[in-house]
Amino acid sequence: MDGFQKIELTSPKKEDSLSPEDSSVVTNPNKKSRLHFLRGKRFRIGLVVFILIFLIGIILPGFLAYASAKKTYAQLNATLYALKQQNIELASTEMDKTRESLKDTQRKVNFLVVLRVIPFVSNYYGDARHALVAGEHFVEAGDILIESIKPYADVLGLKGQGSFVGGSAELRIETAVKTMDKVTPKIDEIAEELTLAKAEMDYIDPDDYPSFLAGGKVKKQLAQMIKLTDNGVTLVNDAKPLIKVLPSLLGEPDEKKYLIIFQNDKELRPTGGFLTAYSIFTLEHGLIHVSGSNNIYTLDATVREKKPAPEPLKSLLKQPVLNIRDSNLSPDFVKSMEVFSEMYENSSSFQEVDGIIAVDTHALIAAINILGDIEVDGTRFTAKTDPRCDCPQAIYQLEAISSTPIQADFRYVDVNAVNAARKNIIGDLMYAILNKAFSSSPKIYWGPLFQEMLSQVNEKHIMFYLYNKEAQKGIDTVNASGRIKNFDGDYLHINEANFGGAKSNLFVTQKVEQEYAIKKDKTIEKTLTITYKNPFPQSDCNLERGGLCLNAPLKDWYRIYVPEGSRLVSVTGSQSKEDPYKELGKTVFEGFLEIRPQGARVLKVKYALPFKADKKNPIRLMIQKQPGTDGDEHTILLNGREVEKFILKSDKTISVE
Repeated sequence: MDGFQKIELTSPKKEDSLSPEDSSVVTNPNKKSRLHFLRGKRFRIGLVVFILIFLIGIILPGFLAYASAKKTYAQLNATLYALKQQNIELASTEMDKTRESLKDTQRKVNFLVVLRVIPFVSNYYGDARHALVAGEHFVEAGDILIESIKPYADVLGLKGQGSFVGGSAELRIETAVKTMDKVTPKIDEIAEELTLAKAEMDYIDPDDYPSFLAGGKVKKQLAQMIKLTDNGVTLVNDAKPLIKVLPSLLGEPDEKKYLIIFQNDKELRPTGGFLTAYSIFTLEHGLIHVSGSNNIYTLDATVREKKPAPEPLKSLLKQPVLNIRDSNLSPDFVKSMEVFSEMYENSSSFQEVDGIIAVDTHALIAAINILGDIEVDGTRFTAKTDPRCDCPQAIYQLEAISSTPIQADFRYVDVNAVNAARKNIIGDLMYAILNKAFSSSPKIYWGPLFQEMLSQVNEKHIMFYLYNKEAQKGIDTVNASGRIKNFDGDYLHINEANFGGAKSNLFVTQKVEQEYAIKKDKTIEKTLTITYKNPFPQSDCNLERGGLCLNAPLKDWYRIYVPEGSRLVSVTGSQSKEDPYKELGKTVFEGFLEIRPQGARVLKVKYALPFKADKKNPIRLMIQKQPGTDGDEHTILLNGREVEKFILKSDKTISVE
C-alpha cells in the first residue's frame, strides 16, 4: 500500500489548512468590503458634508455667539461707566444698547440648542442660558434705577434733564423731597431683580472653565460678574432700610434735627479730630436751617455729671474726669458718639436731635474749592495755599480764630465779644457754604459738589450716627459711619491721638511699611514700620505774646489694631511700654511717642499673625484708614519683595502674593 496516503476523513486537507491570518479573513468576510467602503469616494464626500454641517451648525454659531457675548459684556461695562460718571442721559442710552445687544446674544445662543444633548458640552450651554437670563434681570434692575433717578437729575447735580427745573434751588429741592416717597419703594423692585439675577449666576462655576480658554478671560469675566452680582444684592438689601426712610431723614413730612460736630483733624483724635465746635441744623422738606451753634468748651461747662477719666487721659493729659470734648476716644465712630450722646443728654444745653454728623476741615476745604471764596462776618475763607502754614488759607483762618489767646485777640473789645465770635464761626461758615451751594447754578456746581461730598464720605471726612436704627444699618453698609470692621484675614488699623494741644498734624507726615516674613513652618511674622517726619520749625507758642501755636511737639498716643490672637514679638521707637489687650474684636498694641518740629521718629512693631500661610491662597489684608488722616503712603513687602505701594485714601482690601 506504499505510495498511497491514508485518508483522514475527520481532518482537513493540508492544502486546505489556513494560517491564523487567513482564517481571520474567512471569519470576517465583510471587513474587506467595509474597508473598501471607507476608502470609497462616497464616504469621503459624506465625511466632508458632516464636517461642514458640524462647522456650520455648531462651530460657526458658537463663534458668533461668543463674539456677541463679548460685545454685550463690553456694552454692560459702558453702561456701568456712565452710571459711575453720574451721567444719567448717557446711562439711559447705554442701557438701551445693552438690552439690544443682549437680545442679539440670546438669538445666537438659541442656534446652539443641539448642545443640550451633548455630554460635557451641555454644561457650558446651560451656563450660557443662565448668564443670559441673569442679564435680563440686570437690565431690568438698571432700567428701574435710571427711571427712578431721572426726575432728580438736576437736584442731584447729575448730567441729565430732571423734572424739577423751575424756580429757585430751594424750591426744586423741596419739591424733590416731597415726591421722593413715590420713588423709594422702587428699591424693592431693584432688589428683587438683582436677587433673581444672583439665583441664575449661582448655577455657574468659573472653575469649570480652563485657564487656556480665551487666555483665561472667560473664567476671569465670569468670576467678576458673579462677584458684582453678589455685591450688588448685598448692598441693595442692606441699604434698603436707609433708602426707604430717606424722605423722613430729610425732613419729610416732619422736620428733623441733627447735631453737626466739627472735628479739627489738625489736632488728630481717634475719630478724626479734636471736637472743636458744634451746630444744630434743622432739615424741613430738604431745606436746612441753623438752630444754634457753640464751641465745645461752652458745651462742656453745661454737662452736670462727669465720669472719671479713662487711664490715657489721666496719665497723658492729667485730667481727672472725662470731658465731652474728649469723648471720642474709641476708634469706632459709633461707639464714640454713643458716649458723646450720653454726656450731651446730661447737658443743660441739650436739644432733641435725630442724629450726629461729623465734619472735618477736608470736607470744608473741598466745598470751598468748588464753590469759591466764602465770607463770614467780614472774614474771607479761601482754598488758596497760605505760606504761613503751607496749608489752605481757610485752615489758617480757622486756627487763628479758635487758637489765638483771648487776651491777644484785639478784633473785639472784651472777652465776651471774643467768645461770641468764636462760638459761631464754625456754624456760620458751614451755613455760608450751604447757602452758597443753594444759590449757585445746579448745572455748574451741584454735580461736582455732590460727587466731592461722596468722596469725602468715602474718605471718612464726613461720618454719620443716626438714632434711627434701620437707617443706621444702611449707613454702616455704605461705610459712612466709621465702624471698625470684622475681617477674615490679616487686618491693620493705625489709630493716633494728638495729646499735645497744638495743631502739629498740619506738619507731620508719616509713611507705613508692612513686611511679611513666612517661616519654614508657614508661620507668618510681620514687621510694621511707621516713619514720622516734621520738617517745619516750631511756632511761637508764647501765650503772653499772643503767638499762634500751630507747630509744637506732637505727643502721640497710638494704638495699632491687628487680628485677634496676634502675638507681640518686639517694639522699638515707643517711649512707653504697654501690654497688648483685646478691643473691638482685635488685638491692640498701644504706646506713646513724641515727634518734635524739624525732627523724625521711627516706630517698629514686630508680631506674629494668628494663622499660617497657605500655598494655594494669598494673604488677604484689610487696612482701615483713620478718619481725618489724608493719604499716608503704604508699602507692602513679602519676604523682602515689594508687592504694592499706594496712598491710603479710604479703607482698602488687597491680596498679598
